[in-house]
Amino acid sequence: MNHPKASPFAKIEQEVGLSKITIAYSRPSAKGRTLFGNQPNGESGLVPNGRIWRVGANESTKITFSTDVLIDGNKLAKGTYALYAFPEEEEWQIVFHNNTTHWGDGRANYNAEEDALRFTVTPTHNNDFQETFLISFDNIDHNQASIYLNWGTTQVVILIMFDTKSIMQEQIDELLSKEPTAQTYYEIARYYQEQDLHPKKALDYVDQAIELGGDTYYFHRVRSLILGDLKEYEAAINASNISINLAEKEGKDEFVRLNKNDIMKWKSIQTNK
Repeated sequence: MNHPKASPFAKIEQEVGLSKITIAYSRPSAKGRTLFGNQPNGESGLVPNGRIWRVGANESTKITFSTDVLIDGNKLAKGTYALYAFPEEEEWQIVFHNNTTHWGDGRANYNAEEDALRFTVTPTHNNDFQETFLISFDNIDHNQASIYLNWGTTQVVILIMFDTKSIMQEQIDELLSKEPTAQTYYEIARYYQEQDLHPKKALDYVDQAIELGGDTYYFHRVRSLILGDLKEYEAAINASNISINLAEKEGKDEFVRLNKNDIMKWKSIQTNK
């Protein structure tokens, strides 16, 4: 018979730049019980201080990284790990463990020599109560994300970092080595502009995009932004006006507004020089 689980399974995925984090875990609920540490009468909570915890329920929590990551200043190779914790009152030890075959936390079978990475975090406490254990992502950009562990009033945050710039540059070098198209040059120029990288190269690439692909509102939009980054404001305004005219012909009102806002900003900079 297939019984409903008291701690149901969950799986979450999060893209971070060009990488992906996948976490598979089971979600226990508090149900009025003491969760971490010890009760005033000396009895242990569900997760006693100092004892290994599977960061969830049932099977051990598994976390998978599609590319190499940096955690607490340490490089961790891409792959799948069991995620464990050793909670204490003032700080927790977080463990990414190579052996993913143990049921639950492994207890007697757990071997610290099989840890891929162990580091210390400081838990915080919230006013809001999280009834069912929750793992979530927040503060995401191209290069990093924070993993949040929330249960009861306790919260632990783990910062995960990726070298997205290196991954992206490898792709760019490969694309440029093959017969790049107008779209290729545009995508590279846009990425460099968004990440505040190589503005002169970015300008060269967007110019090549225009030469190969002709005038488009989005080519000239990116060109204007790059020129603005280079502080060539008059040229940036001219490029924005070209983008506005092209965008109006295609009914792209949002690009008209964006360009007009930038023109106002650049004119203000020129006036206040």
